[in-house]
Amino acid sequence: MKENDPIPTLAPTWGADVFPLLSWFKQERLERANVMVVGCGALGNEVLKNLALFGVGHLVVVDFDTIEPSNLTRSILFSQADAEARRPKATVTAKRIREINPSIQVLPLECDICHDIGLGLLRQMDVVVGCVDNRWARYYLNRLCMRVGVPWVDGGIDGLEGTARVFMPGKNCYACNLGPEALKDMSYRLSCSASIQRNEQANRVPTTPVIASIIGAVEAQEAIKLLHPDELASGELTSLCGKMFYYEGQHLAARIAGFTGYDEECPVHEQWEPIEKADLTTDSPIGEALDNLAGQLGCNDVEIILRDHCFVDYLTIRKDDREVTVMLPDYAIAQFLEEEPTLRHLPFHAFYQHEIKAIDSHFPYRDLTLSQIGIPPWSILHVRTENGNRYVELADERNYSTFLFQSRQV
Repeated sequence: MKENDPIPTLAPTWGADVFPLLSWFKQERLERANVMVVGCGALGNEVLKNLALFGVGHLVVVDFDTIEPSNLTRSILFSQADAEARRPKATVTAKRIREINPSIQVLPLECDICHDIGLGLLRQMDVVVGCVDNRWARYYLNRLCMRVGVPWVDGGIDGLEGTARVFMPGKNCYACNLGPEALKDMSYRLSCSASIQRNEQANRVPTTPVIASIIGAVEAQEAIKLLHPDELASGELTSLCGKMFYYEGQHLAARIAGFTGYDEECPVHEQWEPIEKADLTTDSPIGEALDNLAGQLGCNDVEIILRDHCFVDYLTIRKDDREVTVMLPDYAIAQFLEEEPTLRHLPFHAFYQHEIKAIDSHFPYRDLTLSQIGIPPWSILHVRTENGNRYVELADERNYSTFLFQSRQV
């Protein structure tokens, strides 16, 4: 779903007579739950299919990618027509799981979890399920969930092997479980690059539908468990938090290993609280936003801290006496260059840029909007004042509250 797209209409709740037949969980809890699934590839297909069959009432589906022919070997919700038309994964997946269970509400977001999803939306989730294929996306998703205190389930697959884990604020952290080598190459955003290259040379795809089904099923089951905190506390259910489920299909081996890492000094653990609300949206000009925040917070000086990106206020690219000047969030520069064929192969020294990490009264472009400096809809702003840090949530400009069940304290 793109900005300003309408919220999907609701369908008849024909499944109300069917899904209570399933056992071991509280159906009413699932019907009221908000669950976000990040990634709609092989794992995401299986997780979403299972959550739809369980009757989870409110699903948010996040993926920025489109469907390719190689996805068809292991993604049950995609068709050949989808691949030929290069349809968005999130939108197609949402449509297909609503066909499985028309009683649920599904919100597709054609977005990048690293830049396009505001914490205001994420903090309304009861559980987040990660079906991503690179360490950077996992690291970023972990950081977002830690900030707003939401547990998340992670899965990964490669060939006939797969793993599933659970991370909960205060108990287990993905970042604390990373070793030096993983931290070193985490920023490479290639999808399990070594595995893909190895399999492409052999004219194969890197994963199978079987391993996606197994790990996706475990992820969905763990997500359902996390929706039953009382049963987890009493020991009636046991979570994978602090453990890792490992499955290897070539020799049919499975085991659960300890997998706990939680360094109290880790900066990823910071929780943004308490959260205040402001009558601002990403369409608000910077000058208006600063004045509004100063008045609401009762402060003389306020700064909007860009915690996860920089705003590049002057980027000059020179080639053949041609000069191009742009103002962009730093994460958008690579795409800008990719879309400019004459600039695509320039060396790094061809660029000049001034990076801004704090927006205050001295910011020279007060007419730019919050969106133009890289702040996504429904964000929570980190605001630094003379009295300390404050966390301010933007207004619900996409009206998600009509879609989500207010199951978390907001």
